[in-house]
Amino acid sequence: MKTLIVTSQAGFGHRIPPAHAEQPARLESVLAALDAAPLDAIDRLDAPAATREQLARVHDAAHIDRIHASEPLDEALVGLDWDTFMTKGSLEAGLRAAGSGIAGVDSVMSGDSEAVFCAVRPPGHHAERARAMGFCLFNNVAIAAMHALEAHNLERVAIVDVDVHHGNGSQELAEAEPRVFFASIHQSPLYPGTGMASETGINGNVLNIPVADGMSGTDWRNHVENELLPAVKNFAPDFVFVSAGFDAHEADPLAGLALSDDDFAWVAGRFADLVEELGHNRLVCLMEGGYDLAALGRSAAAFVQTLAEA
Repeated sequence: MKTLIVTSQAGFGHRIPPAHAEQPARLESVLAALDAAPLDAIDRLDAPAATREQLARVHDAAHIDRIHASEPLDEALVGLDWDTFMTKGSLEAGLRAAGSGIAGVDSVMSGDSEAVFCAVRPPGHHAERARAMGFCLFNNVAIAAMHALEAHNLERVAIVDVDVHHGNGSQELAEAEPRVFFASIHQSPLYPGTGMASETGINGNVLNIPVADGMSGTDWRNHVENELLPAVKNFAPDFVFVSAGFDAHEADPLAGLALSDDDFAWVAGRFADLVEELGHNRLVCLMEGGYDLAALGRSAAAFVQTLAEA
């Protein structure tokens, strides 16, 4: 697939202290691994900042105002909740992380690319319409999905979440927006405590596949192959978005699944197959979690390389 990497140096300006899992070294690890991979032919694009209008397709005005007002003018740390913080530079990082998926959509719709990987931070899939949480300021993947619907007049899109944590914010969008199908495979019980199999959305456009602590890559692949992918294909989306979290890796300190680098390469290949089967080759993947730095870098590079070779 013709693949594009979207990233932003602003991601390093969100200076969460090293003791916090969602630290600048995460982005450094991913970019270093991408630089080391045989990806010379892949173009890179600096992420633009999302506009207020683009943010408002997902977030209410009070939330947008709060994020803008919460960035400190000095080196202080401002807490939005018990594990989500802002520092000087966080607003720019958040706006450009939200803008990365928008740029990816525009690139795909113009024909310049077929697959996009957004290497950005902070992540986004926990951010709800009116609340920042789970390290997330804005819901990057939801903003990209709504951009595809509203700016490009598509009829339906899918958000597929393979982060080990349930994307509660993305599910919230699907519960209010029948043009969005949300599918997630995630460890349960685990933060944020949502994503039960019984949560199917009022329009039947939500699929949750909660899996148990310790699940192997083989079993995880079976769930993806036999449950997740057929459901997405049945929805027949005009565009597929992926919340590409790498924290289901066996080395990750915040969860308990047992995936390997190869499992993330495999699922990237299956996403490439999916959009080809759907007949449009429209795929945008946004980086979410992954907190073992070495495993995160290797897994992200394997994921992107597989897309580029598909």
